[in-house]
Amino acid sequence: MPLVGVIMGSSSDEAVVAETVSVLDQMGIENEVTVASAHRTPEKVMEYVTTARERGIEVLIAAAGGSAGLPGVAASWTTLPVIGIPLPSSDLNGVDALYAIAQMPPGIPVACVAVGSWGARNAAFLAAQILGIKHDNIRAAYDDYRQGLKNR
Repeated sequence: MPLVGVIMGSSSDEAVVAETVSVLDQMGIENEVTVASAHRTPEKVMEYVTTARERGIEVLIAAAGGSAGLPGVAASWTTLPVIGIPLPSSDLNGVDALYAIAQMPPGIPVACVAVGSWGARNAAFLAAQILGIKHDNIRAAYDDYRQGLKNR
């Protein structure tokens, strides 16, 4: 059963989101990926997010560029942790998305990682840290990864 739900606003975001999925897979974290836009298919976002917990999802990762509404909209529908990945999809190279995700109103937090591929990978690592509080195998996988960084 997947523990992480990954949402991207457009299939054009797939290349960056693939880096998130790769890290989740490397950590042994089951995940599911869906395309749902906060602006074009808001009902699909609502349905996906409001049913996530019953599917076993414990953390959501939402990738979006431009106005980057997806992470905030996802967070508005759940109390599960939401991690936002700002994507460099506009002329502002992701700075607009970074601000949109980081500046959530009090009470509806979204964790925000770096713009682009670094953020895509760090979103998965942050999910591993969160899940590692409860899941010993995930904590061990992440601890092993971090130990491996020391040997580079």
